[in-house]
Amino acid sequence: MGICDNCGDCIPTCPQQALTLQQGIISWNSNSCGQCDTCIQQCPRQSSPMTLSYTVDELIAITRKYAAFINGVTVSGGESTLQLPFLIEYFKAIKQSPDLQHLTCLIDSNGTLSINGWQKIAPYMDGAMIDLKSWSEDSHRYLTGRGNKRIKESIKWLANNKLLTELRILYIPGKTDYLEYIDELSCFINSLGESILIKINAFHQHGVYGVASTWHSAKKDDIYLLQKKLILKGIKLIKTPEIYT
Repeated sequence: MGICDNCGDCIPTCPQQALTLQQGIISWNSNSCGQCDTCIQQCPRQSSPMTLSYTVDELIAITRKYAAFINGVTVSGGESTLQLPFLIEYFKAIKQSPDLQHLTCLIDSNGTLSINGWQKIAPYMDGAMIDLKSWSEDSHRYLTGRGNKRIKESIKWLANNKLLTELRILYIPGKTDYLEYIDELSCFINSLGESILIKINAFHQHGVYGVASTWHSAKKDDIYLLQKKLILKGIKLIKTPEIYT
């Protein structure tokens, strides 16, 4: 998913006419939007125009409004680390505010941020949840269009610095290769430390388009088999889905 460049190609495709071009910028009417994702499907960059812009001060004001009811904040995406300078300033503002500094600052990421990037935001973050889409380079490149060498480096660095909150593994029947490389995967996970939560996510077809819409959804038995294999390799802290489609 790329960042919207305001080309306007999505505007005529919106069934609800929720998109307009105002002063060269895509404007999204959330009240009219039907959340059908047609705009994303039509976008050559696969970006979403369904966004709102905030300054750090504006976001801090919103955070402060709900601070009494939450334990922390998690930034997600898309890929949230594409906005790294903003994230650093936002997290820094939270940690420097006496009434907000009790909040944890977490990042939900695909792990493609460089080690240098992690080092920059590390002083202001409490942890990260990282997605691993498949084990081998070839399989990961087939599924995502890029390899996973940097992702594995991010996972290792975060774990070594006590900042890896959760490792998320996506299971797609017949596509991901975890069972084929269970020894390598288990060795990698065990090297991260016993306190790392491993979350197995089950692929489902809801909201998926393109060739992926023809893939089979993961069933409970699929997830149980992977979980069992990991447990036999000494991995105990595993979370599996509660609902399957």
